[in-house]
Amino acid sequence: MTTTDAGRAYGIEALNVWCGLARLSAADLFAGRGLDPQRIDNLMMSERSIGLPIEDPVTNAVNAARPLVEALAPEERDRIELVVTSTESGVDYSKSLTSYVHKYLGLNRHCRLIEVKQACFGATAAVQTALGYLASGISPGAKALVIATDVAVVDEKAEYSEPAAGHGAAAMLLSDRPRVLTVDLGAFGNYSYETLDSARPSPRFDIADVDRSLFAYLDCLKNAYADYTTRVTDVDFVRDFDHLVMHTPFAGLVKAGHRKMMREQGVGGAPVDEDFARRVAPSLIYPGAVGNLCSGSVYLALASLLDSGVVTTPRRVGLFSYGSGCSSEFFSGIVDESSAAAVAEQGIGKRLQARARISFEEYLAVLEHNLECLVPVENRTVDPAPWEPLLARVGDRPEILTFTGVKDYHRQYAWR
Repeated sequence: MTTTDAGRAYGIEALNVWCGLARLSAADLFAGRGLDPQRIDNLMMSERSIGLPIEDPVTNAVNAARPLVEALAPEERDRIELVVTSTESGVDYSKSLTSYVHKYLGLNRHCRLIEVKQACFGATAAVQTALGYLASGISPGAKALVIATDVAVVDEKAEYSEPAAGHGAAAMLLSDRPRVLTVDLGAFGNYSYETLDSARPSPRFDIADVDRSLFAYLDCLKNAYADYTTRVTDVDFVRDFDHLVMHTPFAGLVKAGHRKMMREQGVGGAPVDEDFARRVAPSLIYPGAVGNLCSGSVYLALASLLDSGVVTTPRRVGLFSYGSGCSSEFFSGIVDESSAAAVAEQGIGKRLQARARISFEEYLAVLEHNLECLVPVENRTVDPAPWEPLLARVGDRPEILTFTGVKDYHRQYAWR
């Protein structure tokens, strides 16, 4: 396998994921909604993260990125020159939520601030754009911060999409010191076209054509990889990627995508299942406990792989990112034992376990408020008092940024 030799290494220096304060078991949600329990196995999910009324896309982004920023020396922090948020949960038609994130992270004022949108592909588009800026050499030693952040606005009308919805953010610091993932510069494949497989036409709800979305995902996986092979010589899907990390709306779709790609290579039967268990399953542990993190999904899966304990030597990872509407990319990079150590520093698994377990009835009470999270209003007060008993069940809760309301259309936040 030969990739473009771009000289100096670039990629992800640090990666962290914030998946909220609460969780609900998939079984309880299925039972509460009267869904067919036999379909849980297809989701391959044990539970999902649930947002609270004091959380929103800004708090998720800040709480994910803050540990990465605070770990930097002041002079390193000042080299962050580009800050990008990707989201399907924008809070304004003009003002980017990045401006709030920039403020509460305490970053210097010499930054480019951008918010991007392309469904679940947005973060990868931002990552590749940032890497192009860094690798151009026009600002040696610069860093970029990319944060994928979203909230779920689904209820019973979403049917089987509701148990798969996630909540939270994935933050990535990009630089020429890629401790987490050294990206194979120039090794990528894209495939995009217009389709309405899912969308968010209102701040209160999503729509989805499940069959159209399934086929678009599989179509893009096949063709994005085919485009990758036009840029990378002598590459083999089975031989050259030690692990595969894919956008994970639910693990069953990833399994279907893997099976399709293996059949394209002439592999079937038991070897497909064995390959899935070895190369793909480690990336699905965290998504199975969180749900679909939208554009952060593929990076949650990368964190899952690196925290799973299987990466002990240098390994090449193939990554697939897909966003409804649709746009997709297959790209690759190298991870090793230091990558695993860098992600382990963030304690992601420990925080997932610390989330408060809530009942279906508590979920319904939270959901009523969460569906208003993105609705534009002139004034709103978010009272944390009703949620204190639930917050008391969160284990080892760190200081976090919380959403306190809106004043004259200006969103308000406080540390607590």
